[in-house]
Amino acid sequence: MEPFTFASSSELRIPVAVKVNRLEGYEKPLPYSTLLKRPDLRHRGSNLSPNSELYITLQPFADSKPLTVHSQTPYKHFKNGRVWNQWLTLPVNYSTLPANTQLAITVWDLSPINPKGGDRNHHIPFGGTTIPLFDEDATLRTGRQKCRIWRHKAADGYSDSTTPWQEARKRGRRGQYEKTMVVDEKQSRRDAELDRLVGLMKKHEMGDITENKWLDQMVFRQIEKLERQSVKDSSRPKPHAPSGNGAEKSDLNGGVIEPRCAEGDPDHVDGSFFLYLEFPRFDHPIVFADHEYPSPPISSVHAPPSQSAAAVNFKPPPEVQLGPGIHSDGNGTSDTDGGSRLIHIYDPEIGYADNPAETKHRRLIRGQRNALDRDLKPNPKMRDFLNKVMSYGPTVELSEKESDEVWRFRHHLARDKRALTKLVKSANWNEQAESRQAIALLPKWAEIDVDDALELLGPGVQNPAVRAYAVDRLRKADDDELLLYLLQLVQALKFEPQHAKDDDETDSSLASFLIVRSAANLKLGNFLHWYLMVELDDEAPSQSAKNKKLFARVSYDFMKELDATPDGQARRTVLLKQGELVTVLTKISKDIRNSRGDRLRKIEQLKKMLADPKNDLLTMDSLPLPLDPEVKATGVIPDDCNVFKSTLSPFYITFRTDKGDRYPLIFKTGDDLRQDQLVIQIIALMDRLLLKENLDLKLTPYRILATSTLAGAVQFIPSAPMSSILSSAKYKGTILGYLRFHNPASPDTPSLLGVRKEAMDTYVKSVAGYCVITYLLGVGDRHLDNLLLAPDGHFFHIDFGYILGRDPKPMAPLMKLSREMVEGMGGSTGTAESQFDAFRQYCFTAYTTLRRSSSLILNLFALMQDAHIPGLSTYGADSVRKVEERFKLDVTEDEAIGFFAQLIEREMGAWGPVLIDKLHGFTQGWRA
Repeated sequence: MEPFTFASSSELRIPVAVKVNRLEGYEKPLPYSTLLKRPDLRHRGSNLSPNSELYITLQPFADSKPLTVHSQTPYKHFKNGRVWNQWLTLPVNYSTLPANTQLAITVWDLSPINPKGGDRNHHIPFGGTTIPLFDEDATLRTGRQKCRIWRHKAADGYSDSTTPWQEARKRGRRGQYEKTMVVDEKQSRRDAELDRLVGLMKKHEMGDITENKWLDQMVFRQIEKLERQSVKDSSRPKPHAPSGNGAEKSDLNGGVIEPRCAEGDPDHVDGSFFLYLEFPRFDHPIVFADHEYPSPPISSVHAPPSQSAAAVNFKPPPEVQLGPGIHSDGNGTSDTDGGSRLIHIYDPEIGYADNPAETKHRRLIRGQRNALDRDLKPNPKMRDFLNKVMSYGPTVELSEKESDEVWRFRHHLARDKRALTKLVKSANWNEQAESRQAIALLPKWAEIDVDDALELLGPGVQNPAVRAYAVDRLRKADDDELLLYLLQLVQALKFEPQHAKDDDETDSSLASFLIVRSAANLKLGNFLHWYLMVELDDEAPSQSAKNKKLFARVSYDFMKELDATPDGQARRTVLLKQGELVTVLTKISKDIRNSRGDRLRKIEQLKKMLADPKNDLLTMDSLPLPLDPEVKATGVIPDDCNVFKSTLSPFYITFRTDKGDRYPLIFKTGDDLRQDQLVIQIIALMDRLLLKENLDLKLTPYRILATSTLAGAVQFIPSAPMSSILSSAKYKGTILGYLRFHNPASPDTPSLLGVRKEAMDTYVKSVAGYCVITYLLGVGDRHLDNLLLAPDGHFFHIDFGYILGRDPKPMAPLMKLSREMVEGMGGSTGTAESQFDAFRQYCFTAYTTLRRSSSLILNLFALMQDAHIPGLSTYGADSVRKVEERFKLDVTEDEAIGFFAQLIEREMGAWGPVLIDKLHGFTQGWRA
């Protein structure tokens, strides 16, 4: 079966449009004697001139009901023919149309006299036609359409329309179409030829036939002549077989002549008219697709299974009293007979809304059992049940039974730090009594971990007391740990319940905590300031006015808090100078990107801009860099700069530091670096989690800072891309050759595979670490140009534009592990010095270690859902589940290790990534 490419109508969110081209037809003029006798016909526009002014209305119908108001053609004076060539747009989108939508099109004639009396706004229907928008295959009609006009009838739009756009073909007994009776064989051949030409014209309009302008115009004029002649021939009376009812008049040959006028007017003879329309064309066929509503939730109450005939039921059937006139079966059995049966009725509110009776019952039980629950202890079976509930991840919602049991044993669970988040989920915070009981337990609860505190700061928790308790837990974290979560904590400010004080200060425990801690620490204050500046960026249209006002208030309060510190004025001056530096670099980047010329000219232009005294970049007063405030820059080095070969033209710049060192970085505009910033932050967090378990995988979480939604800076790490290493003759086209060149073995130091042992260990560990991390984060678009290797053996990834499993290329691997990377550690064949087994063990240890901290990582992603980062906005609320799926939390640790071992074997032998690398290298070489 050949592939069929199409689009669904539900995704076509544009208004319905129809182009009215022209009206073709012929009608025999009325004699003057008739016009003199009939004043109602004498002043009718179509009887005064064959090109009289007509206007057309369009209105969509479905199920014999109008969908919206009609659209009308403007006034137009006709000279040689009734030609509009006018597009009409209806106030309804294609995505909202049902499959049986019809367009009721009526041509209106002007008539100052109404033959039936009364005022009808001086217009009568010239004719009408009704055309379905979708054909029999539920495909949207496109292109030219020829619609028959039914004289003196307004288009009705009914499901069984009396004004169809073409005559319906009759079906025989077996459902097959009957053959049309041929009256004039010569005319039939002309009609068949015209249909063929019209079909070719449609192909020409779609571009399937080569265009030849001078010849095409001649053919189009000839086709129009044939169409006019065909319409004129069709206006002659057509005899057909008599029906036997005697209502029709017979001609001399025994046939039956159709009625002369649709209105039954003996003085008027109807002509034959056709209206030519044109529907919009699309690149693919548009197939009707209705909106898919979610399936109704299944009720927890299950009907009892039906008993077989052999089963014995000792219980009497329930007594059912039916209303008057309602019978239990179709045989008229009364409700007093013993054959009554139960009637099942679906309640659409089940699963969506709480049962009021159950809600009240739960409220009464929970409110009265407070004293009884204090000493309640779970039995072994209930303890296992509660332990299972405690193991749930942050994305799991508790069922009613689980919520009730957690609440019932809340005093016993107070010693379990994992249980607090489950208690918050199970409590009904709208009930004051229940809310007071839950809040009273907070001081008695075991100290929770940071991951649980972050979960309590998410959008699902609105109680100020609970959020304040979570903030108190964060107060115990040191500044370095707090910096790891600062990006998410800034986003969590959106979820704080806002209660303004009299002096209009933000009454938020989280905001006050961040302001106080950041004012006391230079590094925290630097990043808090820039995170807030990104949220206040004017080029971020997705940010709501309410959130911008919130972040502006927090930024103002932070500046006020800085003023209260001894060195507050100096720190505010530093932040101001950082803003000026970023503004200058942003302007330079935009000028370089928009300038014409090759890369060498852009480099010369960059050097001149950096050396220009107006930009004030040559000397600085020990300015802490926004990217790394611990590095104080004293100026730039204009000669040590570069412009990278890219569409956005990012440039490389080097700063002098107060210690005499150099600090290189990359600055770019036109790209959103917030997603890369998030990924690097998660990598830094994972590195800290692994180091806590004494596992140093030599990761390289280089610094990256988004200074706005479309600008930012990236720390430059001296390294080489894998593509250049594998194509270099100096390294013999291998990673092992690169490591041997920069880290040669010597008799004084231990070595492996001709490489200094320390460098080989660094390479093996870093490859293992990034394999696990990029798999967990679903990093896509992996090719040899964004895999880098430093001379000391540090392997790392860059460019995180695709995460959570998204990838622009087909056959993308779940984890990037190429054959060349494995050969760099000695291969997988099990040679004496091969480090492949050590690589596998590092992978297994890192994977299981990070699985144990999955809640922390998932909560960090949950807090970033409303940050309007492209990679997260694609999946919305499902973005956290995308990461959770890769942790395999539903299996044991041994099963998870087995899964990852299979993943390593599968990705090593995959041919898809090899093909992607070849195609990417070919594309890059062709662009160069």
